[in-house]
Amino acid sequence: MSFDPSAQGWKQRAAHGFSELVGPFWARREDEGWAYGFVAEPKHVNPRGVVHGGMLMTLVDQALSIIVWEAAQRRSCATIQLDTHFVAAVKPGDFVEARGKVVRQTRSLVFIHGALSVGGREVMTAMGVWKILGSE
Repeated sequence: MSFDPSAQGWKQRAAHGFSELVGPFWARREDEGWAYGFVAEPKHVNPRGVVHGGMLMTLVDQALSIIVWEAAQRRSCATIQLDTHFVAAVKPGDFVEARGKVVRQTRSLVFIHGALSVGGREVMTAMGVWKILGSE
């Protein structure tokens, strides 16, 4: 691993199921909330040798889902729409960071905007809608 997240204050998140296969994922508390990330490994690349867009979409969905879950008072939520825009390629060894912000919330929906970056350079933007399902 070329970047050591733990040396920069990141904590590894517990993973189950699909997340365990594609992770590990990392989290770090910041002034305005939480940031999430992963180190791009050879297992994440496409035939062109850059990180597969599906992996970037997985990270942004995971990160925004956690932000939405907290905004919804930790009630179950489900992604019902996720629009992504790829801005730049990500290479193996890059540490990809995800951040998001709720832009509107109703009793049953949460609207959120997010972005992925590598070293402060934006590589993807996302906007999504989550449905609040109930309590847990």
